[in-house]
Amino acid sequence: MTLHASRLMLAAAFASIATLTACKKAPMEPPRPTVDVTVVTVEQKETPVDFEFTAQTQSSREVEIRARVEGFLDKRVYTEGALVQPNQVLFVMDKKPFEAALQSAKGALAQQQARLLVTKQNLARVIPLAAQNALSKKDLDDATGNEKQAEAAVIAAEGEVRTAELNLSYCTIRSPLKGLSSFARVQDGSYVTPTQSGLLTYVYQLDPMWVNFSISENELLSYRDQVAKGLLRFPPDNQFDVTVILADGSVYPQQGRIDFTNPAFSQETGTFLVRSTFANPKGTLRPGQFVRAKVSGAVRPNAILVPQRAVLQGAKSHFVWVVDQNSKPHQRVIEVGDWHGDDWFVNDGLKPGERVVVDGAIRVSADSQIKVVGAPGAPGAPASAPAAGAAPASTSTSTSTAPAALAQTQTPQTPSRPGTSATSASP
Repeated sequence: MTLHASRLMLAAAFASIATLTACKKAPMEPPRPTVDVTVVTVEQKETPVDFEFTAQTQSSREVEIRARVEGFLDKRVYTEGALVQPNQVLFVMDKKPFEAALQSAKGALAQQQARLLVTKQNLARVIPLAAQNALSKKDLDDATGNEKQAEAAVIAAEGEVRTAELNLSYCTIRSPLKGLSSFARVQDGSYVTPTQSGLLTYVYQLDPMWVNFSISENELLSYRDQVAKGLLRFPPDNQFDVTVILADGSVYPQQGRIDFTNPAFSQETGTFLVRSTFANPKGTLRPGQFVRAKVSGAVRPNAILVPQRAVLQGAKSHFVWVVDQNSKPHQRVIEVGDWHGDDWFVNDGLKPGERVVVDGAIRVSADSQIKVVGAPGAPGAPASAPAAGAAPASTSTSTSTAPAALAQTQTPQTPSRPGTSATSASP
């Protein structure tokens, strides 16, 4: 077989293979599965907001009980840690030296009073004699001067008696107010003085009670910026209501009011002190407790809220999936604000009336086929089983975190705390 004939046969074989291949149908790509989602319609409404801070209780009157005279401490009368009443005796010092001092002062006073009596009688005899020129003018002046000196000596002696009486009364140390007593700093039989060693104990007034918390400079600047932009409105005259949440999560029944703000920032912490006052008739609050202070009264006008699980975190920004009229999802970059319960404030990027994907958002992509199966249910519910009749809701009050938390994200299905995030393709 010649070379030419071989080439012809090879070309014919290739043509046959190409013909058979062309006759076969190209395989069809399987259809992409439809993603079941729930959506919420964006609304604008005035929303009350709360600000929560770590706080600590403080007695409104913390009184040092000190010795006011030198001497030996005879005994402690009160029960340490008990509630004491005004004028209740707490300590008793050895009174014997002070009783002796009082007796001496009274004796000195009696001597001066006797001397005054003599000078008065002498002056009474000198005056008529001087009027008859029987005595010189000098004798009259001397008698008058002696009487004035005796009067002054009596006054001084009376002062010594009063001082001795006070020192004796200081041996009985009493509480100046109703409050909770602390432990004794000095034991019975110790020698105490009015100096630093004279501190015996403390008494803490329980009603009213102060609750102190601090606001950082960053938080203050953030609030001012939001107020200037119309995103936040404070109550008239800044009359905030304050609620205390105890360590076990229970809410203290009495509400307080802010009555003092420190005008200067702390050089150590960069924060300034805010003090609120609470009635504490049952003594539930004790000094030094760590609590959470929830400050209420601020409002976000025309606020837009979306569920936290609808917000996804891209490489550079937060975004949501917006559903158009043809049920097509579109990625939308948004500017988020504070958290509000299970929702998130959206400062920019959404308009009223738009529909936002909530449940199932993590499985949506730009070319996805989606099926709206209802309104979102409770956080953590699957998109295929939304809560029947549930509406896109937000709570009436909220707890706003510090501005630093605004950059954090959450798990879309169960947004339980700041710091976790669901990520998707960057817008």
